[in-house]
Amino acid sequence: MIKKVLFALLLAQSLTVGAQEKKSWISNVKLSGYGMVQYQYNGNESTAADEHGTNKSNSFNLRLARFTLDGRILEDFYWKAQVQFNGNTSTLGSSPRVVDLFAEWQKLDFFKIKVGQFKRPFTFENPMHPIDQGFMSYSQNISALAGFSDRAGAHASNGRDIGIQLQGDFLKNKNGRDLLHYQVGVFNGQGINVSDVDQQKDLIGGMWFMPIKGMRIGAFGWTGSYARKGTWTEDGETKSGTRSLQQRRYAISAEYKADDWTLRSEYIHSTGYAFATRYQNASDAKDCTLSGNGDKADGVYALVIAPVIKNKVHAKARYDMYRSNAEWNKAKTFYEIGADYMFHKNFQINVEYALVNDRSLAKHNYSMFDVEVDWRF
Repeated sequence: MIKKVLFALLLAQSLTVGAQEKKSWISNVKLSGYGMVQYQYNGNESTAADEHGTNKSNSFNLRLARFTLDGRILEDFYWKAQVQFNGNTSTLGSSPRVVDLFAEWQKLDFFKIKVGQFKRPFTFENPMHPIDQGFMSYSQNISALAGFSDRAGAHASNGRDIGIQLQGDFLKNKNGRDLLHYQVGVFNGQGINVSDVDQQKDLIGGMWFMPIKGMRIGAFGWTGSYARKGTWTEDGETKSGTRSLQQRRYAISAEYKADDWTLRSEYIHSTGYAFATRYQNASDAKDCTLSGNGDKADGVYALVIAPVIKNKVHAKARYDMYRSNAEWNKAKTFYEIGADYMFHKNFQINVEYALVNDRSLAKHNYSMFDVEVDWRF
């Protein structure tokens, strides 16, 4: 499977480059990508694996690899196709899959139109490159409430969905720097590579203010649903059909990034029930039983990445808390410290330690240790 996809990408690139030489309407076509390999120790001694953690483990992992083909059409359009591979290909969530496939009209800075499959316009961290994000994983609230391993039960979608989006920058200051950015989109609400189920659409959008260079302060909103066709029991009666779970979410975000420093924090709140079984295999999509976590969840993170040697060595720390039922009895908190060393702008090593406090476990505290080697081309 991997060889076939890689061959298709290379063939597409060669054909497109050939076309580029003959036709002026297509240009700047390039193949790029990156890889991330990992060693991770997890000291969780809980007797059963659940959504709050795994049993104690110690493993080398192929975290992911991605290959991207992108370019321009008629100068005003940007297009991108990206596929992802993971070490485990046994489930829908981790098998080789298309993550991006879109085109965007970019003629006007203040009014751009994107259509296809791409990142949801929700939070600052969601659209960030996995390497640039800075830590061993995206923050818990981003993962659970922005469409990675979504709380609602959707399959792993890397924060993406299928739809159409408008975005732009405007209100320039005297130096020509834009002060405001907006983005709003309409999506299926089902995640990547899946069509709509309940014929309702998600409306997601946000706006941020950039008062000084490197700083942005924003707010985001999300209203929609996640649905399945299957069976469930309600009031002692077995029912079947389409079960649609309404989702209402908002995020408040702030970031300062300048002189190789990064400070960022985001709070997310969610209202809406979730399915008990996460969609990983085809049979999971027919299970419409509700989770016992109720209809609310929230989380917050705050991080700092500081240069020790500018553009070479960084020290970092993150506070990362998520409550799957918006109550403290299920709060899971990571207290993380780490560092990275950049051998080259496209090759680095990252080391991180985390003390985890999970109040849903009998033994609340355990440690994690993570080492990653990341590269791009």
